[in-house]
Amino acid sequence: MRCVVLLLLLLLVAIALTCQAGYVIDYSTGLGRTFDGIGGLSGGGATSKLLINYPKAERDEILDYLFKPNFGASLQILKVEIGGDAQSTDGTESSHMHESWDENYERGYEWWLITEAKKRNPDIKLCALAWAFPGWLGKGNSPYVYPNETARYIVKWILGARKFYNASIDFVGIWNERDYDVTYVKVLKDMLMSSSLTSSVKVIVGDGDWSVSDAVLRDPSFASAVDIIGVHYPGTTSSDASVKTGKPLWASEDYSTFNNDVGAGCWARILNQNYVNGYMTSTISWNLIASYYDKLPFARDGLMTAQEPWSGHYVVESPIWVSAHTTQFTQIGWNYLKHGHGVGKLDHGGSYVTLISPDKKHITIIIETMSHDHSVCIRPDLPPYTVVAQQATFQLAGKLAGIEQLYVWKTQLNFGGGKKSSLFEPDTSIKPFSGIFTMLLYPDQLYTLTTLSAGTKGAYRQPPPSKPFPLPYTDDFEGYAEFSEAYNFAPQSGVWEVRQTNDPTHGKVNRQVILHDPIYWCNTGPSTLNLGGNYAWANVRVSVDILIPSANGSRGAFVAGRVDGGGCDANNAHGVFFTVFAHNGSYIVTASISRQTVLVSGTCSVVLDKWFSLQLILKDHQAYGFLGTQKLFSATLPATMPKNGFAAYGTPEYGYADFDNFAVDSADGAVISPDDVISDSDKL
Repeated sequence: MRCVVLLLLLLLVAIALTCQAGYVIDYSTGLGRTFDGIGGLSGGGATSKLLINYPKAERDEILDYLFKPNFGASLQILKVEIGGDAQSTDGTESSHMHESWDENYERGYEWWLITEAKKRNPDIKLCALAWAFPGWLGKGNSPYVYPNETARYIVKWILGARKFYNASIDFVGIWNERDYDVTYVKVLKDMLMSSSLTSSVKVIVGDGDWSVSDAVLRDPSFASAVDIIGVHYPGTTSSDASVKTGKPLWASEDYSTFNNDVGAGCWARILNQNYVNGYMTSTISWNLIASYYDKLPFARDGLMTAQEPWSGHYVVESPIWVSAHTTQFTQIGWNYLKHGHGVGKLDHGGSYVTLISPDKKHITIIIETMSHDHSVCIRPDLPPYTVVAQQATFQLAGKLAGIEQLYVWKTQLNFGGGKKSSLFEPDTSIKPFSGIFTMLLYPDQLYTLTTLSAGTKGAYRQPPPSKPFPLPYTDDFEGYAEFSEAYNFAPQSGVWEVRQTNDPTHGKVNRQVILHDPIYWCNTGPSTLNLGGNYAWANVRVSVDILIPSANGSRGAFVAGRVDGGGCDANNAHGVFFTVFAHNGSYIVTASISRQTVLVSGTCSVVLDKWFSLQLILKDHQAYGFLGTQKLFSATLPATMPKNGFAAYGTPEYGYADFDNFAVDSADGAVISPDDVISDSDKL
């Protein structure tokens, strides 16, 4: 008896120390907006580049965690980049039309990803958006100069997806985070509607801020061309004008946060509050999966991490399980309930949303109490706030009052202190009494309450252990399909494709194929750069065979080591760049890709249309360069130069260049002859 009394006293104390509130859940007054799904974005900078060449077993597991229904994230939308031959955050993606006369649907890896997503979930919706465009559109200035040509270019991509991959694109955007053009939007919509194969494609306009809503309200013909208003990183709020349009409102790109538990809390809050605060019915994460090098911009911003295809190691990060709280218990086409009748803020921090199936047989309630600083979310519009422990009473009213049981899934995020978070675990079911149930909610919790008994925390064996990038490393490019991209290295400017030659000695090569400036998303020209390996590399030997053609060729090519960066700042990358110019038989060694700081220069016997081999050796404070077996230079490196970085190759300008037999090895054991020095008279 004394134990019972003690338990009652403890319960009363707990209740007294918590805040209390009541919330009604009822659809008798009508429904809210239609739910359009939760998604992930592959692209906006080659963010899936390292995924495609994972060992098949691990690759299939990763894809299951992303797309397989009722297993992991169970994503309902896949958004991909329409490659535009230019840098778009962490790399470049190849266009299906490098030139007006060129059309090819074997390039890039987004087609492969679309196919794999559809294989796992045939109902997944597909969305596409261009960040950049090949330069022949708009003569390098804007894709809107010739709206018919640009619209035809986009429609061809959509038709290519259907023809070659049996994939129907559901949504298409305009130009990522750049101004829209009213005329172009109307032309694109008309062109889509003119074909039965593309008439169902919905057009998303905005992809910046909510100002497009004012234009929609002013111009009825423009409004008819706009199906969805999409905004990037809205901070969970929309505008009065956007709501007034009556259009579906999307966070068409959001999150962009490091994928640890803190980032998961950000994602949990966004998924609820984008609707609670902003009436947004879809949220798409940038990015889908962090499958690019850590030292590139926005490291590990994906829902999970897979950046070691050479080892097979990957990490199922906590945002995967935050996603599951919504995606495993809803479907596109369900409805939110109205604000105040199933949707709203919790009185003492946090929020809740309720969704109901079209047949009204099932409901799902998602409750979040995320308290951490909003600064962990990119471009926050709301101030930090705290959440306190609170007792929340929910009243299932109207036809929902008869619900006898709600299945419960729970996440408890723990930040600091060494205590491990509990992610997406089944919890004790709730059995409402006369439609009423009460929950004691603590900070940084995420609950799903649902009438659906489905839901699985999928799991595979432990992934292989992490390993550094292998040394020595070689690639002769013979094992790839033509037009595919070589593995493990990530283009930062320019586009490389494996091409078959008529040369029996070299066979397949890795060719830089862009001839002129694209319509940039961020300008990284004029040099091209393809980097990879291990950022910790210091003492390395980098070598490659190169041919510069006289027809449409670049003037030269380079190998590089200790390269310190890429992304939109790739044109400012530092390292040791050994560049030869085939048009005049000269070479130059510089401390940056921009060639502003010259270490050494001279003449060499390189000519157009003939193969030659370059070798760069970096050892401690010395750099050595060889043309074939001929030593061209040795130089002492300035103390201000990067001490480590990626290996790389590329060209000093756009134009064709063929690369073959690329190799990287450790130079720690290299023995450099004492006479391999360069006199002061040979220096620039």
